[in-house]
Amino acid sequence: MDGSAPRRIFVDKQSPEAFRAMVRASEAVGATAAEAGLDRTTVELINLRVSQLNGCAYCLDLHTRRALRAGESARRLGVLTAWRDTGLFTPVERAALALAEATTDPTDSAAHEAAYEGARRVLTEDQISAVIWVAITIGAFNRVSIMSGHPIEAPRSDSAEF
Repeated sequence: MDGSAPRRIFVDKQSPEAFRAMVRASEAVGATAAEAGLDRTTVELINLRVSQLNGCAYCLDLHTRRALRAGESARRLGVLTAWRDTGLFTPVERAALALAEATTDPTDSAAHEAAYEGARRVLTEDQISAVIWVAITIGAFNRVSIMSGHPIEAPRSDSAEF
């Protein structure tokens, strides 16, 4: 050993068929969310919140850029970790975020019940299902990126940041 950090295996590259299956599942989940009436910014808020909870820098970078392209504001993204303490998020977004958090931490049954109760007041059953699937899917991608050590590339000087 030369003392350098161990080289990570990019599991998406090492096992491309498994990764392609995840991508296909993600595409199906995206279609399910759209069919359920969840807009793109709500889906990206879920992706970002779950990625924050899981500590996935690569997915945070990717989904921040996607959220901004979808029309999300930098202000709301900046306070997403404290979404409960602001009036910046709609009842639908709040219910989706609570349900996504409960899905990400499966150990707190009281949080699950509270999240479901809140979700049932403002989301349809199709939307509840879609939110859970979005959270599960981004959680899986978080683990791929974390375990692979996917780097965040510095922006090129000739391109816009977002």
